[in-house]
Amino acid sequence: MSTSPGGAVKAPSPHRGVRRRVTLGLATAVAVAVAGLPGSAAATPLPSGTPNFGANVTVFDPSMPVADIQAALDATHTAQVGNEMGTSRYAYLFKPGTYGTAEQPLQIKVGYYTEIAGLGAQPTDVVINGKIEVYNRCLTEGGTANCLALVNFWRTLSNLTLNVNALGQDGCRASANFWAVSQAVSMRRMNVTGANLSLMDYCTAGPQYASGGFIADSKLPFVINGSQQQWLIRNSQVDGWSNGVWNQVFAGVVGAPDDAGFPNPPYTTLDTTPVSREKPYLFVDANGKYQVRVPEARFETSGISWADGLTPGRTVPLSDFFVAKPGDSVTKINLALALGKHLLLTPGVYDIARSIEVWRPDTVVLGLGQATLTAVNGSVPLDVADVPGVIIAGVTIDAGLKESPVLLRVGRKVNPLRWSSKTNPTTLSDVYFRVGGPHVGKTDTALQVNSDNVLIDHTWVWRGDHGVEGFTDTERWNTNTGRYGAVINGDNVNANGLFVEHFQKYNTVWNGENGRTILYQNELPYDPPTQADWMNGDVQGYAGYKVGDKVQKHTLYGAGVYVFNQNNPSIHTANGFEVPERPGVKLYHIMTVNLSAGIIDHVVNGIGGQADTTNIGSPQFIVEYPAP
Repeated sequence: MSTSPGGAVKAPSPHRGVRRRVTLGLATAVAVAVAGLPGSAAATPLPSGTPNFGANVTVFDPSMPVADIQAALDATHTAQVGNEMGTSRYAYLFKPGTYGTAEQPLQIKVGYYTEIAGLGAQPTDVVINGKIEVYNRCLTEGGTANCLALVNFWRTLSNLTLNVNALGQDGCRASANFWAVSQAVSMRRMNVTGANLSLMDYCTAGPQYASGGFIADSKLPFVINGSQQQWLIRNSQVDGWSNGVWNQVFAGVVGAPDDAGFPNPPYTTLDTTPVSREKPYLFVDANGKYQVRVPEARFETSGISWADGLTPGRTVPLSDFFVAKPGDSVTKINLALALGKHLLLTPGVYDIARSIEVWRPDTVVLGLGQATLTAVNGSVPLDVADVPGVIIAGVTIDAGLKESPVLLRVGRKVNPLRWSSKTNPTTLSDVYFRVGGPHVGKTDTALQVNSDNVLIDHTWVWRGDHGVEGFTDTERWNTNTGRYGAVINGDNVNANGLFVEHFQKYNTVWNGENGRTILYQNELPYDPPTQADWMNGDVQGYAGYKVGDKVQKHTLYGAGVYVFNQNNPSIHTANGFEVPERPGVKLYHIMTVNLSAGIIDHVVNGIGGQADTTNIGSPQFIVEYPAP
């Protein structure tokens, strides 16, 4: 990758080789405990009046010395930069004010399971002069031979102004603020000024691949997409955008590039986002009280929600929340929910042996610092009733050692008394799923949506293709089991940013009527041992995206299904997409691609070219299906 003197990045070639096949070093296999390190969350005193969020939440005040803030953040990054499968979780929250100066910028690097967020009512209430960055992760024995962003998962950035100041960095690093990330990473409510924003790290040794990602409700400078294979940005404003590898999707983005000529460039642009709701956020009001702003759902909108003042919605005092910490029993949590409390999950891993039951309308469940619910004894960790307005946000759900039927269920499959609202949809924001990785995981289905009028606003549903369990890839097929990723049975369900990977049957099955997905990304499983293990009756394999045979109306914008059958490169998958052939079912800008092994015979329903080892990294595109 080269840059011009002005920092503009030349368009990268499509990836040649595997998107996310990496060798995990010893640092990944060992969970690093940072509590008690100098400058860590546990060692930083809380400002006066701060609620007790537990040891893994640090609240900064603008009166604190920049050096002390920098030391705390550096200590956690050092511990978390390689801690991909660890159990440590952190949130760093900034009270309204300004942090860093022209002479002493605050330069933050964000590692695994770390949230950086402002506590202002508006993103402009917290100003950081400096940088907030994620760089490539170098995976080969600590050297620079295999540096990439393909496994830069599980981190959060939101609700502040970043005035980029690269003082002390070299010329390449000074050319942009680097946010080189992949799945399970969100950037929301950001106001970035002063330099380009690069979604790849072109300064670290290669191959520099990246596979994200998601931005919403943000005002951004010129954005260098670079090597990002797919990306969704919605309801935002950009000064410009360059590069695109496969699917780059823009919904309701002021300044978005035109999508004329798809797939050259591979842009999909919607003038408005049909259904959106911004993620709830914690803030401190003018009286120093902690509140949670709960944005309302919006329809056919573009641009940022905070352009004319406070994001439309309602404000809920933190006193109306049960603030949970790891170790709190589900019985205690459910009692609080039954008594009308909302739920704030502080950072950590929660062992869930019976369901957290959310059955009151308009309940908010908000996680900080990648709060993680782990299924125990085959439980369904989170069960949401058929009621309107529930919001689940910032929560990761892990499968456990015993198979769960579902990890998150929204509504009952059989319920004639379903209660939902088109104007107040139950919403899942930044909700992530993991089957395997840090430990053995087993589930039949990860996400099951049975309710009508549900909004999915960014999710990554992942059956792990790598981890620390100690299995070969062939063993993983029979040990880390997940049959279905996302199963959508409800009507009028919308998904903005649906990422589903590696499940052993259909990754996504959409049975509900009038569904809509904006940006879909899928990798088929890497590990079927034989073709016989990857058969759907008489059909070779399972499509990465399946719309039910009885569905009359469905719409999909910007989607890719990728294949890398590393265990057996001769395995075939008949189609990347499988949908009923009728006028009401429309797919726009879809593709399949071979990452170096295996074959997808067609893009959709027997149509489209074959993705195989003769065209590695070169997608097979279909602009519109059925053809107009």
